[in-house]
Amino acid sequence: MKTIAIIGAGVTGVTTAWVLNQLGYKVTVFEKQRYPSVVTSYANGGQISASNAEVWNHFGTILKAASWLLKKDAPLKINYFPDWHKVSWACQFLMQTAHYKKNTIETTRMAIESRHQMKKIMDASGIEFDKSDCGILHVYNSQKEFEHAHKVNELLAAGGLQRQRLTSNEVSEIEPNLRKKFIGGYYTKTDSTGDIHKFTYNLAEVAKSKGVEFRLWTDVTNVQTINGQVNINFQPNQEEQQTDIFDGAVLCAGVASHHFSQKLGDRVNIYPVKGYSITIPLSDTKAQENAPNVSLLDDEAKIVTSRLGVDRFRVAGTAEIAGYNLDIEDARITPLKKWVEQNCSELPTKDLCPWAGLRPMRPNMLPLVARSKKPNIFYNTGHGHLGWTLACYTANMVGELIQNTEL
Repeated sequence: MKTIAIIGAGVTGVTTAWVLNQLGYKVTVFEKQRYPSVVTSYANGGQISASNAEVWNHFGTILKAASWLLKKDAPLKINYFPDWHKVSWACQFLMQTAHYKKNTIETTRMAIESRHQMKKIMDASGIEFDKSDCGILHVYNSQKEFEHAHKVNELLAAGGLQRQRLTSNEVSEIEPNLRKKFIGGYYTKTDSTGDIHKFTYNLAEVAKSKGVEFRLWTDVTNVQTINGQVNINFQPNQEEQQTDIFDGAVLCAGVASHHFSQKLGDRVNIYPVKGYSITIPLSDTKAQENAPNVSLLDDEAKIVTSRLGVDRFRVAGTAEIAGYNLDIEDARITPLKKWVEQNCSELPTKDLCPWAGLRPMRPNMLPLVARSKKPNIFYNTGHGHLGWTLACYTANMVGELIQNTEL
């Protein structure tokens, strides 16, 4: 049986481990943290959203972002400290505007296929993760934003996604708990929501029962190929460095993939784009009755919401280009809290739980599934803001790539 090492136990690494185990490989997952799914795959917006497949490389989005740069509570914040990685990533990001339409259509297609692959994983594993097939409702405050949404909808349709265009009254009918009136919206019935941490952690537990080994609290210090085999140098918590040999390895290391790629001589331009979320406990009947049940995406504010089971409400958004900094800034949490107070005024926000994570984003906003220059090393990384939405599909992609490679 061929042996495969996976670096990273977030949603991408765990779904990859599951697929490779199902294909008959002996899989070992290395994770720096003490548990799977406690970094970027811990508290995202909770959406599995083909309807959010529009890439950000659009001239209108870039111009809007420029107008936000001096606003403290804007959806985008940039740290201007000079950094070659940041500059090179930003330049490539701007160049990708030429491929905005093509990349949006391709992302939509991948997201739809990932739904089917997730269904297979759910059926085979039996995991629970507060999944709700409530659909996702995009809402709009201005006519200009709504007009742009019509154009985006054409691209999503070209990728195979069907959505329902809504009037202001129809928005209120679908989600009556929204206190604010919006001028219109789009509803994607086939999208869903859930708890990404529960999905990933529970899938890891089932994968363990099927023979996948998880080496947690273990820092991988180097990956290299010697005589066609892959050497993984690693250091378990408070122990001496060790080395194990595998037939192949998959890098699912999120923002750390850039670091590993440099050591391997590959060019993988992934930059960390920080996102924030707050989780509001719905601790009484009143809060539970007044929290929106349908998942929302406010396109102007760049904020998403998801109902996680009976007693939690997740609100996420903002983008911060500030390197590998994971500090939670109050100025970035405040807009999320204000959105709740303006749109869902009956919800208590005094006991909210804030979180921040680093999205591994490529300039073209498409995930990377590819071979390294070094033999028998593969990448499955760079999923950006759609990690959970695309993970099940790219796990199958890298599985097929490994099957077609003579390890």
